[in-house]
Amino acid sequence: MKTVKAVVGILKNDNNEFLISKRHQKKFMGDYWEIPGGKIDGTESHSDAIKRELKEELGIVVTDLSFIRFINHNYIDRTVCLGYFLINSYKGNPYGAEGQQIEWININSLNKYKLLPSVHEMLLSITLPETYWITPSEGHYSGLWMKKFDENISRGIKLIQLRAKVQLDDNFVNSLYIKCKSSETKLLLNTINKTYNESCADGWHVTTRELLSLESRPCSKDKILGASVHNLDEAMKAVELGVDFIALSPVLSTKTHPGTTPLGWKVAKTVSERIHIPIYFLGGMKPKHLNKAIEFGAKGIAGVSSL
Repeated sequence: MKTVKAVVGILKNDNNEFLISKRHQKKFMGDYWEIPGGKIDGTESHSDAIKRELKEELGIVVTDLSFIRFINHNYIDRTVCLGYFLINSYKGNPYGAEGQQIEWININSLNKYKLLPSVHEMLLSITLPETYWITPSEGHYSGLWMKKFDENISRGIKLIQLRAKVQLDDNFVNSLYIKCKSSETKLLLNTINKTYNESCADGWHVTTRELLSLESRPCSKDKILGASVHNLDEAMKAVELGVDFIALSPVLSTKTHPGTTPLGWKVAKTVSERIHIPIYFLGGMKPKHLNKAIEFGAKGIAGVSSL
């Protein structure tokens, strides 16, 4: 099986929309929408390649860019090794310089397009925050619990998992959802008896047990789906199911599970290198660990009390 080395560049406008282009019908994976880019020529560097490709395809001159990561995408007859770049600034107005169709799209409209498999996961990864707060699983109606919830919203947490081991009042959940909407925070439900049809949520988070019992993705692609995993096999199951991100734990030792052996940074890195969807490291994570988690391949860190 041959390996193709290529690069793509992610452009984002002031309306938080991303640029995608439609592959010509006669090309490999023709008529699919993709992130603009192309193959590396000869010995040129990855950064030079993406600058050249975007000038040829979109008529723009890239002036500042940031490398994100390499990801291998396996097809029936080839492996494509993609280098992803975030295009921070450029000169010119993008257009289909090679006659291809281009569009600026919102992250919530991805399911309306026939996308290459790599596009959805990468664009979602870009939009997910670096911190994922998980609420305490008990005491939801107490003043202390609500104070913690409000404090995290006030300090800019943009992704929250509402975790509960008992049935919660619908009006209570809706009030939390309204608070989150007003601050542009995404609320995911990890509650018992979840139906995946609740209107007062941006998505759901499934436990490891729920993950292993599912045979297909339980919600539509326009909602966010996260999953808890503890090893590579469970992470691969999550990928097969089509979840949008995983929370891998416990990376470090925790006070709440003193008898559980932590995975450690090395194992966490191995998992992050084997799968292509965003990963949050969970278990013993504190703000000081964020940069190391990202260095080891994570999107960010998750936690209940220490974020």
